[in-house]
Amino acid sequence: MSATNLLTVSHSPHEYTSESVQKIMYRVLIAMLPAFAVSLIFFGLGALIVTAVAVVSCMLFEYLIARFLLKIKPSLWDGSAAVTGVLLAFNVPSNLPVWMIVVGSLVAIGVAKMSFGGLGKNPFNPALAGRVFLLISFPAQMTSWPKAVESRFAYLDATTGATPLGILKEGLKNGQPMSDLMKDLPEYSQMFLGNMSGSLGEISALALLIGGLYLIWKKVITWHIPVSILGTVVLFTGLLWLINPDQYTDPLFHLLAGGIMLGAIFMATDMVTSPMTPAGQIIFGIGIGFITCLIRIFGAYPEGVSFAILIMNALVPLIDKYVKPKRFGEVRKNG
Repeated sequence: MSATNLLTVSHSPHEYTSESVQKIMYRVLIAMLPAFAVSLIFFGLGALIVTAVAVVSCMLFEYLIARFLLKIKPSLWDGSAAVTGVLLAFNVPSNLPVWMIVVGSLVAIGVAKMSFGGLGKNPFNPALAGRVFLLISFPAQMTSWPKAVESRFAYLDATTGATPLGILKEGLKNGQPMSDLMKDLPEYSQMFLGNMSGSLGEISALALLIGGLYLIWKKVITWHIPVSILGTVVLFTGLLWLINPDQYTDPLFHLLAGGIMLGAIFMATDMVTSPMTPAGQIIFGIGIGFITCLIRIFGAYPEGVSFAILIMNALVPLIDKYVKPKRFGEVRKNG
């Protein structure tokens, strides 16, 4: 037997399991079905168009780049490109022009994923990289939010309005008291169900939690990253709210508004771009929660989840280096 057949070198993470990449990715797709169904209820035609274009574009770009540029066997049907497409769609408005969705898909697959060698080798979450590129390149279109229900049967000409985080940020900037601002915001029950403006996949905390529980049940993810992110947000915003409730809103608002649920459950838990150990995952989650709060409360953008996850993605190798279990059989040094 030749030496080349004795050892297979592959990129982390390494885990002994009977699961396959295809099984894991299709379970993630199943977990996103509740959120997708809610987006169809509230945004209708726009949600369908954006999601379909993003998924087809991501799969097509992965095939073309693998087949003709990298000269490797395309892994089109392992589900990873489809997951990237759905997550990209979940992170944009439901009235985004088709050509922009295609550009975002190209950045997500071509730049953030395939340029590093494909699945398992990318340091940054591809869908978030595509989303941030679109936000920086086309800020007007990426912050034009269709109103839920009112925009179900429209696409590019959908009625738009501000997100709850946008309303809060703009109101505080103009010196409005918190008591008046809260009257302009949707009721928490409506935010929990998804009846508010925002990216099409982030609006329903209920649907996202159902998907998250399914992923934990199927052992696709663990509780460490979502709980540490959400717990940090609750602690940080709760302290500010207790100190000055006239300036800062309560933690429940921050959990229900924006993309914190989507980011904590589906984006930050990507096993390729997150730490391998439970302790590392908790540190990773705390960092995401803390940076998100800093951007939301003190930064220029109303939302900071995408930036927070990408920043912490860059720190994953450092976290894995210093937060790892002892090697079996390691000899303790004296003195």
